[in-house]
Amino acid sequence: MHLFYSPILEPHHTQFVLSEEESKHAIRVLRLEATQLVYLIDGRGGWYSAEILDPHPKRTILTILHVEQDYKKSNYHLHVAVAPTKNIDRIEWFLEKATEIGIQEITPIISEHSERKDVKIDRLNKVVVSAMKQSLKAYMPLVHPATSFTQFLKDTQLEDERIKCIAHCEDGEKKYLNQLCTAGGRYIILIGPEGDFSSNEISQALNAGYKPVSLGNSRLRTETAALAACLEISLLNR
Repeated sequence: MHLFYSPILEPHHTQFVLSEEESKHAIRVLRLEATQLVYLIDGRGGWYSAEILDPHPKRTILTILHVEQDYKKSNYHLHVAVAPTKNIDRIEWFLEKATEIGIQEITPIISEHSERKDVKIDRLNKVVVSAMKQSLKAYMPLVHPATSFTQFLKDTQLEDERIKCIAHCEDGEKKYLNQLCTAGGRYIILIGPEGDFSSNEISQALNAGYKPVSLGNSRLRTETAALAACLEISLLNR
């Protein structure tokens, strides 16, 4: 199955021209020819089947045959706010796997103990697009610009309908995600940096309505903890 992505696709299109990058990949790399069947996604839930009309390496023209909306739409909404790791490859790995498993929003948060203060959103989006195509998903997770921990709490303070959790390493009473979260819900989960959230940040989150959670007895890397949370939410909603 050959799958291509374009955010400008619309359900009313009867024909569509692939971008130069996708056209080159289709014709030069995959060596696709006229009349061959391909598939398209718009990142908003649209799944399109199409036939190659003109296999041009810079502007391949497709005839749209069928459109399915809300393709394999999740019954839950997961937003993970995670501190970017010093080695950015680890966060890219998390984004790839989280997209495959299922996630709707990701926000890089800069906390007191963060070793990395900046991220390149364009690069992260490329990772997400690649993972979305590889896993045959029609929805593209939204990657927000990096923001401070404090600002993120302010931005989400009115989202009372969401189940809000913070995973941290300090002692104290904690529950597991499956004890706090119900299937079909909307969730926000905070994952800290390699040095964990500061005591002050944990207090801020608890005061903002976030519940402390445990991801198990093992000491996890940031990206592993974030992925474990995604997997647990996915299993809860399976």
